[in-house]
Amino acid sequence: MTDKKYDIIIIGAGPGGYLAAERAGAIGKKVLIIEKEKSLGGVCLNKGCIPTKTLLNSAKIFYKAQNSDMYGVSVSDAKYDFVKAMKWKGKVVDLMTKGVAYQMKRFNVDVVQGKAKFIDRNTISVNEELYTGENIIIATGSFPVIPPIEGINNANVITSDEVFKISEPPKNLVIIGGGVIGLEFASYFSMIGVNVTVLEMLPDVLPNVDAEIAKLLRNSLKGCDILTNVQAKKIEDNKVVYIQDGKEVSVNADLVLLATGRIPNVNDLGLEIINLDYSKKGIVVNDKMQTNIPNVYATGDVTGKSLLAHSAYRMGEVAVNIIAGKNDRMRYNAIPWVVYTNPELAGIGFTEEQAKKEGYNIKVSSMQLRANGRFYAEHGNEKGLCKVIIDADTDLLLGLFLLGGVSSEIIHSAAVIIESELRVKDIKEIIFPHPTVSEAIKDTLWEL
Repeated sequence: MTDKKYDIIIIGAGPGGYLAAERAGAIGKKVLIIEKEKSLGGVCLNKGCIPTKTLLNSAKIFYKAQNSDMYGVSVSDAKYDFVKAMKWKGKVVDLMTKGVAYQMKRFNVDVVQGKAKFIDRNTISVNEELYTGENIIIATGSFPVIPPIEGINNANVITSDEVFKISEPPKNLVIIGGGVIGLEFASYFSMIGVNVTVLEMLPDVLPNVDAEIAKLLRNSLKGCDILTNVQAKKIEDNKVVYIQDGKEVSVNADLVLLATGRIPNVNDLGLEIINLDYSKKGIVVNDKMQTNIPNVYATGDVTGKSLLAHSAYRMGEVAVNIIAGKNDRMRYNAIPWVVYTNPELAGIGFTEEQAKKEGYNIKVSSMQLRANGRFYAEHGNEKGLCKVIIDADTDLLLGLFLLGGVSSEIIHSAAVIIESELRVKDIKEIIFPHPTVSEAIKDTLWEL
């Protein structure tokens, strides 16, 4: 065995790991990043964010081609080539993973492939080699939840980690779980002609999303049969049996996609060896990403705090800044999120229900996006809504939700507003470009 010393050792090369490596390398730290998979980038780049959005874009183009007559464009005999779409997805992922590898070289970050395990609070073992780090950042991500359903190990059952390995789309797809992952895949497969059924055990999909907005999105997803208050009981070779109103019902399923959430990956790391404070819910950290062990930090999904790639990015930056002696902290009140369905849904901050539960005196305003010139010109009668939640006592923005269009490209504006603590009168003085859908934010506030 050899002994190699580093300023920072990072376990996991997903968003919470590789960005931390870049930032640390940029300030001259000697950094080692350890990744068990062959490709850098983690689940987000290889099995999640990037491949799903690539395929969703292909499906949205196909959908537009079939529904463009009102815009004066007629496309006859439009076809969706699943193999070509998958090939393009692979090309995108390949370029992005190579980009991460380039960044590691650019910032002089050493990369080791293999499974990491703590020997002590400063020493990590990988492939029978020992590496010593003055500081350790754990960024091991998360993995899919496997619910206890009879037949869960059948050959026709996959998780979101395996969905990109299928060679052709199924005729009938059942998705168990109506969260973000489930609805994005429901939107994708339904747009390319697959019969999709979503089974959700809760009263509605997207339980943490504003109820009004979640209902609108659910009603906007075309070609999906979304069933709520149901529980999957058994999976067979060609069907799924579920309980609805106390009765057993079945639905055809050539393929079953499990989308019941993800849990922090804290397994087989030797965390107990260093007496790290963790549970199946994740590694316990403070707002500086510090664990109970002074030199050990955790970022991203493994903390269980905010299972989003962009949250992991920021956590990685905070950890590196603290290691470097800078004052920084992770804030969770202004983290935007997006559901990349057709239509897109984006939001930030408190929902109406959450704000009331927290004891805020609130004002609420909504605006149909078809009243926005740019939105109506490009989307016609498609559903679209902007909704704002305001603290009535301070006039600060508590929450904002956008359904329709490219909401994902607008929601960061609300993050800036919340972070900057702008009041309603301040936002009204901002000049938004015209014509853009972003104007809806300002116009909705004028409805208060």
